[in-house]
Amino acid sequence: MSVKNKKTNTQQPNTKPPITVETADTPFHVPGFIIYILLLLTAVVYSSALQNGITYIDDDMYLYKNPYLRDFSFEGIKAIFTSFYEYNYHPLTTLSWWAEYKLFEFNPLPYHAFNVLLHLINTWLVYTLAARLSGRSITAIIVAALFALHPMHVESVAWISERKGLLSAVFYFIALLQYLKYSDSGYQKKNYILCLLAFVASLLSKSAAVTLPVLMVAIDLYKGRKISTKQLLEKAPFLLLSVLFGVLAIMSQRAGGALNDISATYGIVNRLFLFTSGIAFYFINLFAPFNLSAIHYFPNIDNGILPWQYYASLPLLVAVLWFVLRKNKLKKEMVFGTAFFLICISVMLQIITVGSALAAERYTYVSYIGLFYIAGQWVAGIGDKQRGIFTGTFIAIVIAYALLSWKRIAVWKDTDTLFTDIIAKNPNNNYNYLVHYHWGESAQENGAIDAAIGHYSDAIEINQNYQNAYLKRGEVLDASGKVIYAILDFNEAIRINPKSAIAYNNKGWAYFEIGDKVLSIANLDTAIMLDSKLATAYNNRGWAKLQYSDTTSAIRDFNKAIIEAPTFTKPYYNRALIKSLKGDYAGAIGDYSAVIKLHKDDGLAYYNRGLSYLKLNDKKNALENFRLGADLGNNDAKDALKYMKQ
Repeated sequence: MSVKNKKTNTQQPNTKPPITVETADTPFHVPGFIIYILLLLTAVVYSSALQNGITYIDDDMYLYKNPYLRDFSFEGIKAIFTSFYEYNYHPLTTLSWWAEYKLFEFNPLPYHAFNVLLHLINTWLVYTLAARLSGRSITAIIVAALFALHPMHVESVAWISERKGLLSAVFYFIALLQYLKYSDSGYQKKNYILCLLAFVASLLSKSAAVTLPVLMVAIDLYKGRKISTKQLLEKAPFLLLSVLFGVLAIMSQRAGGALNDISATYGIVNRLFLFTSGIAFYFINLFAPFNLSAIHYFPNIDNGILPWQYYASLPLLVAVLWFVLRKNKLKKEMVFGTAFFLICISVMLQIITVGSALAAERYTYVSYIGLFYIAGQWVAGIGDKQRGIFTGTFIAIVIAYALLSWKRIAVWKDTDTLFTDIIAKNPNNNYNYLVHYHWGESAQENGAIDAAIGHYSDAIEINQNYQNAYLKRGEVLDASGKVIYAILDFNEAIRINPKSAIAYNNKGWAYFEIGDKVLSIANLDTAIMLDSKLATAYNNRGWAKLQYSDTTSAIRDFNKAIIEAPTFTKPYYNRALIKSLKGDYAGAIGDYSAVIKLHKDDGLAYYNRGLSYLKLNDKKNALENFRLGADLGNNDAKDALKYMKQ
């Protein structure tokens, strides 16, 4: 009988309310309206982000160049959920950008406004979560305030691309709250299902949410819930989802070539210290968030030796561990808070090396809650005599964090301010070639040719074997008429990677521009031999053959380009031209219609289709196409419309 009762007792829910009545042990009582003041202050601080633009750190890829944002069909939405993009799988995040693009195109204000809104929602959820975990209003407001205003969190909010972290956090916190309701209120199936659904939504926003099932076990232990087979089995669906999305994350990173084995550069021993310094980075910046940067690169290494502070990280972490585990009245909170931090940040610690950054500020967005929780619980135990001192000190800290965050948000204003800051914070770092490369892309996209060439040259000066910089500088030189210099850059790209189809393609086109038929076709042939699916090479070779009157081979190449890249419009135009030259105006109309189907705002396609209708004496359709082209701003269509109305 006693065994049966004991078993039953382990299943009794914890009926403690989310916030208990404060006692002598918890003297601070915070009025409920304080959270609204905090939310207002946070909104004011982050209002400056609404003036920021779209940067060329991932924003360009996720917005400007993201093909999934432009397809509003059911198939387009399906593709968002069934594809990797930019080494990641976060379909709900992409869907949020898709909706914003449909409504606002590339006006940055709505994107930043939604990020700020998500941060305010998360602040409220963190307040509620801390209240339910601790039962103390003072802990809740301290955790929420530090979460809302800590400068390390600016990156997550001010960077449009980190929408994935914000959105994932919303569902992650909801899942935790539902789990606490489930474990505290009688194990109701409804709360369990809601927790599971929120977890799925969090994973679909960012795969870093895979840590949730381990954190649930840590919460069980902290709340005094004894671990049993049943309680482990209830975590099984969460664990299976974590494994699934973890595998998807590794697959997507590997598919994009983002996995980076640094052992050859740093060696096994130094990798250990890089790992410990990565963890130490987060502890140091918890208290001293002063040298913040959008990128914290792996360090330079000199004759196999790292800078001294990387070796000092190990004894620092040993000291932190001793501090956490030593006997004191806060030991339970310190162990739980530290475990919370380590669990949430574990998947970001470069155990499997991805990219060139040792650490990132955005990784603290969820994980720091554990460390903030320790601070909140410590303050909750302060006696009456220290209350005034603490209140003043805490308000000063909050104001200081708010001012630092306000200043940091301004750094994210645009690409130039952001990249300038990165270079300043990482002087002489060997990875700065990547900053100059992306800075060059930004300048190139915005028509700043000289600036683009300068940044690509800076990237090459730092890393003379970085092929992409030669390719990009060659493209800019070619576009500015310096074709011979462009060919030299394409030769350098081929030196670095003799199997680069893109380099041969670009070189072939450059030779075409200077009238060298033999070398043009030869290089384009090599490009296609190296990559039989390179649509631009087929299109370029087709155009070269067309100029030399080989229309049969040209149309064959344009057909192949369209097969390999059905959304690539240039071969449709070129094939339509050949059809028109041969008198096949109906066929040309079909190609221009295909372009219009892909880009309904292409005024030139309407104009050309109108000309083809005119050749067929179909004046009604010709007039309609000229009108549509004119409405889209095509000047030739406007002239044709005036002529036909005379």
